[in-house]
Amino acid sequence: MRISELSERSGIALATIKYYLREGLLPPGERTGPNQASYGGEHLRRLRLVRALIEVGGLPVATVGEVLAAVDSPDLPLFSLLGVVQGSIAGPPPPAPDAEWDRAAAVVHAEMTRRGWDSKPSPEAIDTLTSVLVRMAQLGYPDWGTTVLPTYFDSARVIAERDVADAFAAGGREDIVDAVVVLTVLGDTALAAIRRIAHAQVSLELLGDQPA
Repeated sequence: MRISELSERSGIALATIKYYLREGLLPPGERTGPNQASYGGEHLRRLRLVRALIEVGGLPVATVGEVLAAVDSPDLPLFSLLGVVQGSIAGPPPPAPDAEWDRAAAVVHAEMTRRGWDSKPSPEAIDTLTSVLVRMAQLGYPDWGTTVLPTYFDSARVIAERDVADAFAAGGREDIVDAVVVLTVLGDTALAAIRRIAHAQVSLELLGDQPA
């Protein structure tokens, strides 16, 4: 298909597709003339993935490029790909005094050890969770890591089992890779939205018709 048809079928503006081509997020099409190229189903699929990562997942273009580079590495183990994707989501942790950071990190690692989790997750994920515990303590919730965090771990385990099962049931390696990226990045967005919906429902049940 020509680039105009690719734009029409993907629902992405022609100028945006050309931008993705310049940034290397979309591989070039097969040349059919001096100023023309042909695009196939793999380009349509990549465009949908890029759009999901940028528009729904909220990842910057540079980060999407790093994720796609990992996706396009045929020798990269799927477990390593998951680490790349997780690292792309986590932002840099805020600075904190060493003593506070060490205490929070100990809580995170103790919770993982108690459950027998030894998967060596991405350092970025560990740092992000540690920074949350530091901020919780600074804002007056020093016990959150021992009273609430275990529930988060329980819920996350159930979700992870479903995500991994769905990813590995997707088909061949290319399908599995796409599923790993989509379920990780967009799953985070969905989980945050569902949590807010649940908060509203539980608050309604507890407060009834009381004024907000």
